Amino acid sequence: MSELLSILVMVGGGLGTFLLGMKHLSEGLQAVSGSGLRKFMSLATTHRLAGVGTGLVTTMIVQSSSIITVMAVGFVSSGLMNLTQAINVIIGSNIGTTTTAWLIAFAPDVKMLGLCVVLFGAVLYFFLSRERLHNLGLALMGLGFIFMGLYWMKEGMEPVRGMPAVVELFKSMDARSIWGLMKCVLVSLVFTAVVQSSAATTAISMTLAQQGLLSFEAAAATVFGMNIGTTVTAWLAAFNGSAEARQTALAHTLFNVLGTLVILPFFIPAILPVATSFFPNYAKAVVANGVTTYPNIAAPMAAIHTLFNLITTALFLPFVKPFARFVARMIPARTSEKPHLSALEMTNHLSPVIACDQALLEVTFMRDSDLEMFRHVRQVLTGEADERTQEHIAHREDVLDNVQKEVTEFLGKVMIKRVPIEVAERARRLLRMCDELESVSDEAATIVKVTRRLRRDGQQFSDASLQVLLGIHDRTLAFAEKVSGYLKSPRPVFDLEAIQTESRGLHELVRSSRQGQLMRIGPDDPTSPIRVLVELDILNAYERVRAYYLNIAETLSGGKR
Repeated sequence: MSELLSILVMVGGGLGTFLLGMKHLSEGLQAVSGSGLRKFMSLATTHRLAGVGTGLVTTMIVQSSSIITVMAVGFVSSGLMNLTQAINVIIGSNIGTTTTAWLIAFAPDVKMLGLCVVLFGAVLYFFLSRERLHNLGLALMGLGFIFMGLYWMKEGMEPVRGMPAVVELFKSMDARSIWGLMKCVLVSLVFTAVVQSSAATTAISMTLAQQGLLSFEAAAATVFGMNIGTTVTAWLAAFNGSAEARQTALAHTLFNVLGTLVILPFFIPAILPVATSFFPNYAKAVVANGVTTYPNIAAPMAAIHTLFNLITTALFLPFVKPFARFVARMIPARTSEKPHLSALEMTNHLSPVIACDQALLEVTFMRDSDLEMFRHVRQVLTGEADERTQEHIAHREDVLDNVQKEVTEFLGKVMIKRVPIEVAERARRLLRMCDELESVSDEAATIVKVTRRLRRDGQQFSDASLQVLLGIHDRTLAFAEKVSGYLKSPRPVFDLEAIQTESRGLHELVRSSRQGQLMRIGPDDPTSPIRVLVELDILNAYERVRAYYLNIAETLSGGKR
């Protein structure tokens, strides 16, 4: 019992250390790359081979196909990439994720290497203050943890060879039979789906083969299951998202499932011999004390994983466009559907850069909603708006309240993560603009509310007053449209001084209009005080709207916070 507990602790702790290392490695490399990763991902929109190359290189950079897949889901949801382009990126990421296996395969003594890498990373992380070196230190410590996790899993598995029941269980997973092959695929699929890391499955199967618990064929067959199991991450990212996001997740799953079904019959007769021919000495079994082990299995396993993904890429790449159309028919998009941030909220593989893109999508929705509301407000002032239009404005103001809460909570979770300074600043700008835009919607609702109250009391704006209000409205809306045009770009270039000058002119117009409205109160019109107070409330609302859009312009320019 104590021996079994020792094995579980050693193997479980090794796996935990390995997964922690993968997390730190990925987060550190993402932070080092910063927004450059997003810019590089945009290359995927130029050509299908550029898309595959982008997925391959970015996965090699961040050492996680899950990160790149989630980014692809986010890009599709944000409208920055179409489904065909996302599939190309996913194909490339499937190839790029094999670099972890190659890294493990050619590492020397993992124990000493792991300690050395952790030591060097710790020096960078704890004793240097430059952000890029600090994040690089985190990535190196993560890499060291990966090697240490491999060492502990290997050491923990060694006593298992003396347990006949466990040995027999693993022997039943004989990939040379159909049933045994299916068991290998199913077990690796479930394990990868649970831990959400194909690299962890690779590490475990390598360790089992090195200890003689799994045959070389069985360990190699886990490649098929892990390729399907890793698609769970994309579903977690897209489950509550837009139809486009779910299409991307479905495309990822179908691509890997179809690839497995096509390649599986050729696994024993063709794939294994070709892969092992590259590393004939590595794939050799070693027999000692009646136990067959594969101490150098890592290289041929990495070759099999890479070969599998290269073959599926070659087979499917010419048919990506019809494949994308097929997936789009399976999950049709609704034109009225608005993506929600909750689409990416459930996954730990969320990239801070793509999170800001998702938040920008919501902020853009708020921008467009505010402009639409104020166009309807003009109809309310003139009396042309029906009851349905007025209720629509009130309802949209409630919607934007919820969107602001959603964006704030979402970006708050992102800010907890390790993010580069430039990404953190962008998140803060988005939070500020979100707050300003929500306040704009409040003012639109206020104008509608006081106007309706005035008319319920049986009063109307005088012709002179209405012309003043409409003039202020048109100037304010034009100012809002000008500032809103800059909001889509993360760092727009515009003349802030000209915006400030226009804002001061609008402020002076509102101030003089207030004075003019006060002069309209007189003994000839006993109801004028109440009407003028309503008009002043409306003018004050427009003054606040002007200030909100000026704040947005200054936030975008990097000036006043």
